[in-house]
Parts: sequence; C-alpha cells; structure tokens
Amino acid sequence: MKTILITGCSSGIGKHCALGLQAEGYRVFATARKPEDVQALTDLGLESLLLDLDDSVSIRDALTEILSRTGGTLDALFNNGAYGQPGAVEDLTRDVMRAQLETNLLGWLELTNLVLPVMRRQGHGRIVMNSSVLGLVALKYRGAYNCSKFALEGLTDTLRLELVGSNIYVSLIEPGPIESAFRSNAFKAFQDHIDVENSAHRATYEAVVKRLSNRTPGREPAFTLSPEAVLKPLRHALESRRPRPRYYVTLPTYFMGWMRRLLPTRWFDPILVRASD
Repeated sequence: MKTILITGCSSGIGKHCALGLQAEGYRVFATARKPEDVQALTDLGLESLLLDLDDSVSIRDALTEILSRTGGTLDALFNNGAYGQPGAVEDLTRDVMRAQLETNLLGWLELTNLVLPVMRRQGHGRIVMNSSVLGLVALKYRGAYNCSKFALEGLTDTLRLELVGSNIYVSLIEPGPIESAFRSNAFKAFQDHIDVENSAHRATYEAVVKRLSNRTPGREPAFTLSPEAVLKPLRHALESRRPRPRYYVTLPTYFMGWMRRLLPTRWFDPILVRASD
C-alpha cells in the first residue's frame, strides 16, 4: 500500500484528494492545523494529524508520528496547505507578507526537506506542489499570494533539477478557480490585515467588499471546477512512470499560460488588468 502525506486537508482540494486517494487504496495521512478539523477528518475515516505549516515543532512532530506508523517510509508528499492574502502591494506590511510566505512557501520547504532524506534512503518518492495560475501570471490585489506562488515555482523547478537521477520526482499542479473555502478565507485575511480607510485603493476595496457581500451563496465565478479536477493530475503525478513537471488545471490556467508565451508584456498587461476586476 502506497503512503502519502497531504497538507491542508480541512476543506477543498486537500480534503477531496485525501478521500479520493484513500478510496483508491492509498494509505493517506491527512493533516490540518486545527484540532477540530483533524477530528472531522478522522470522523470521515482518514488517518489525520495536526500539522501547522507555520510551526516547525508541529511539522517535525507530525512527520515523526507518520514515520513511526509506516516503519520509516513515505512514498509521496502533496504540499497543498495555503491561503491567500488579498490587498494592494502598497498596503502589505512586512509582517503580513512574512505570514503569507511562512505558510505558503517556507513551511512547504521545511517539510519537503525533512521528507527528502526518507525518500533518498528508500530509493524513491514523489513530491507534488499545488501551485496556482497565479504562479504563472500576476493579478492586481493579489501581490502577497502571487509572490508566494512565483517563489514556489522557482523553488520547485530548482528542486526538480537537483533530484535528476535520484528516482524522486517533483511536479507542480497549477489550478485556476476551484470550489473551496479559499475565497472566504482570503476575505477574512483581507478584513484582518488591510487598512481600507487609509488606503489609496479604498474605493476599489469598498466596491469589492460590496460585491462579495451581495454574492449569492454557493455561486462560484466562471470556469470554476470541482476539486475532482485536481485529483486526476495528482494521481498521474503519483503513478506515472514519467510524471510531468507541470499540470495545468482549469481553462483560465491554459489560457493564461499560453498568452504569457505568445504575447509581449505590453499586450498581455491589459488582459491581466481586466482579469483582475
């Protein structure tokens, strides 16, 4: 039975992929940072543990417990746990940016670097990073998240090159809009950390808040897919003899990826400006 550790399983992509892979015969270690989420995952029949990507002790404790259950082996890691911090770049404080990078990048780095010696000893492994279309292109008012995903893409590309010949394969999944709690969590982060009243972008912020407040519950933006759309490429990255370096998911990712290659920056920028509205 193949074993996999997945981070960020409280909802959305992580939860769906954990349940999907377990149904296909994987031994899944589904982690989350809140005890109540761990209990909810356990109630669903998953092996669930606390793992807070902002806490080095939590990361080490979770991995130690997993390895004690598996006899010291781990076949795969799916780094997924992340959040989005909205706000114009000029409204991001150093602390807010640091928090975004701690969760979305540095926690992933630390966990990956702890898992790699395990995979080297056993002679094989798969590492999958859940990036975003915003690791390919930048959109307005998403600077912190853009930064975390652009950095993740560079880090992952480097790691993939460094692991050539090791039988440890590294892949990126790059989803566009997926049904999840991501937007509601991002809205809370915006409310908690952005000073709307004193911002040069106040009018834009207020219009966005009004639109979000009046949006019909459960109604997702165009081209939004279910988390099932991520499970399929994840399965390929875990099981293929030749996993791809990158997996595009959703039409916006394909569109943005191709436009970035085909158009000069000055032609592409107006498209990105409109896509941000």
